[in-house]
Amino acid sequence: MTGFLLRRLASLCAALLVASLVVFIVLQILPGDPALVILGPDAQPDTLAALRHQLGLDLPVWLRYLRWAADLLTGDFGRSTAYDTSVASLILQRIGVTLPLAGMAMLLATALGIPLGVWAAHRRGAVDGGIMGVTQIGVAVPDFWLALLLILVFGVHFAWFPTGGFPGWWHGAGASLRALILPTIALAIPQAAILARVTRGAVLDVGVREFLRTARAKGLGEGTILWRHTVPNALIPVITLMGLQFSFLLAGTIIMENVFALPGLGSLLFQAIGQRDLVLVQDLVLLFAAFVIVINFAVDLLNAAIDPRLRGRQA
Repeated sequence: MTGFLLRRLASLCAALLVASLVVFIVLQILPGDPALVILGPDAQPDTLAALRHQLGLDLPVWLRYLRWAADLLTGDFGRSTAYDTSVASLILQRIGVTLPLAGMAMLLATALGIPLGVWAAHRRGAVDGGIMGVTQIGVAVPDFWLALLLILVFGVHFAWFPTGGFPGWWHGAGASLRALILPTIALAIPQAAILARVTRGAVLDVGVREFLRTARAKGLGEGTILWRHTVPNALIPVITLMGLQFSFLLAGTIIMENVFALPGLGSLLFQAIGQRDLVLVQDLVLLFAAFVIVINFAVDLLNAAIDPRLRGRQA
């Protein structure tokens, strides 16, 4: 397990390095001058030159990357030009919305998707067909359209939940959680549908294995066989999908936070792009990429802990 962990850590570091290079290069080749966007088209040449020097835009590209990477390693995320404050403080202010939203959506998708998938695999026939039909609709419905429908029905018509905004955790957990319920449902329903379909397929695939015939021959009940033998052995593809889904949910908050006017990292990234805040955009895009890489790393470790054969294969 130690060798496997060291190999995965090396892959994690390499992936973070490649991600930082890609993010930096892509943002550098985009057209436009950040200094000109900040000061406006009527800015004087000497003022533009001074701002470019302040932002480090007059340095060679390779030196700018090395400085940026070194600052990140020391915990210095730079200073936002649009907000005139440190990027780290902006991230800390907004991450308290994005991570709870993605986490709640993942919990809801798991609570719905896995039981429905197991039930559909166990109850072949009308129940299976009905569940698969409903999940097909869930897969086909865009989350932003579902969000608008939820706002119209439960926010405007019934007025059960707020249609947008976030009061802040300091105003009480109840009000904050209430503001996140509709975006959580909008994010979770499509992912729950996908998870249910994959869970059903994994359970059906394990259901024809020889060791289950042996368990039935020993006289074990179907419930015991299902939950103690079938479902645990079907978890590998399900857990892998859940890791990908959580990464997708983190990225999906960019749209959902703008639909519900939530002050999270997604809306902050959207605003930073519009304001041509290069430092803030670089840090946020790399942060989202790091989230995805770290989640995949955690999924690999969890899969290896569940099934030791994976460690041997990778070795």
